[in-house]
Amino acid sequence: MAPDELADFHAWRQRVVGTNISDKTLLATDYLNHFNEIVMLIEMIPDMPDMLEECLIWQPKSYSEHFRDSGFSDKDLAIEAYGHVPAKFKRPFEDTIAQAHQVVRHTLERVSVDIQDGAGDKLRMDCQTSVAMIHRIIQVANGIIHGTAHVMEQAEIDLYLSAE
Repeated sequence: MAPDELADFHAWRQRVVGTNISDKTLLATDYLNHFNEIVMLIEMIPDMPDMLEECLIWQPKSYSEHFRDSGFSDKDLAIEAYGHVPAKFKRPFEDTIAQAHQVVRHTLERVSVDIQDGAGDKLRMDCQTSVAMIHRIIQVANGIIHGTAHVMEQAEIDLYLSAE
């Protein structure tokens, strides 16, 4: 980190102590609830195909949008702190979130076709596979929030997206 970024980061770390915002990264895990919501809905689709309509209402939200719309107790601080997250955390975090949005979008397209085709077994398998992939991405994002730098390779996401 550049010296000015490091000084800013240290000051912000002190500001978030005692909150649900990580003092290691300035990120909050509450953002991941946005994805837990769509995962729960996708899990219901095999038994309740009409839940697809609810899934299609779900829209990706940026970190700031999520907190602005949430009941998170430190939401204003979370939004403000996001502007001070060091690039070494922010870049992999944003890349991981983009992967999650990509997988959700692909999942909804795939299960829409399954439902139209009346392919119940394929629908169940596609939902299970997709939920597992989204959970893996959420785990990676959670690790980044807590200060680990492990990310999923885009090639792994591309392989999932190309599977039929």
